Amino acid sequence: MSGQIKIFADSTCDLPPEWISEHQIGIVPLYVVFGEDSLRDGVDITPIELYAKVDQTGALPKTAAPSPSDFMAAFTPYIEQGDQILYISLSSELSSTYQNALVAAEELPAGQVTVIDSRNLSCGIGLLVMKAVQAVKNGSDMPQIVDMLTSTINQVECEFVIDTLEYLYKGGRCSGMQNLIGSLLKIRPVIKVDDGVMTPAYKVRGKKEKALEQMLANALAKAGDMDNDLIIVVHTMAESEAKFLQQALQEKTGARQVVLSTAGCVISSHCGPQTVGLMYTKKI
Repeated sequence: MSGQIKIFADSTCDLPPEWISEHQIGIVPLYVVFGEDSLRDGVDITPIELYAKVDQTGALPKTAAPSPSDFMAAFTPYIEQGDQILYISLSSELSSTYQNALVAAEELPAGQVTVIDSRNLSCGIGLLVMKAVQAVKNGSDMPQIVDMLTSTINQVECEFVIDTLEYLYKGGRCSGMQNLIGSLLKIRPVIKVDDGVMTPAYKVRGKKEKALEQMLANALAKAGDMDNDLIIVVHTMAESEAKFLQQALQEKTGARQVVLSTAGCVISSHCGPQTVGLMYTKKI
């Protein structure tokens, strides 16, 4: 055995493509389903193409987890060369992705695949992935990395400002009345990930900038508790607003890196365009 640890995530981790390439992170794509067409997130369809299809059809796609056979196909080449696999999944509360990876792991040689439930989404997963990548580079073994991730999962802070309730409404996540009232009153919901589940954190009435400033203020109020190694700002079709957050965080925290990333199709299909998210970990 080579003793190498190969880090895997799924397409919802939303890490910048250049990081995925540089650190050789394996990505297993989820599916975006329009009618009879099942498209791999980030491979067969991009967020821009997704939004165009939604505009054309007036309907949102469904999203689907990779199958156990998808995971086996992704993992097997590395298993055959003697590597160990560490896969960090989308929250088990949001998808069957985690369970399907466990099924695949049971079909592969015992002890060769370790599956971690991130209890998060988007770059909340990405933060954990990058910590695992760094731990491998530092020479940590699998039990040490698993212990580190287990300790870190509950320290991940992940919030999104949603620009429109339309996608949440079409996806069945808010009622028609909530959508109508929210649109009329210009209510901007802020969604927080709490123990693996997307929950409303608070609502801001008025311009979106007000909601972004509130999310920023909440983060800066906790700056003393931040792990300043990495903060990630993720967005979908909202680059200027994301850059505003990036610059403010760079200036007002001691973060070594504040990185901009783009959300993939799965997050985009649930939250809609102009969504902006902020993710960091708290000190352990």
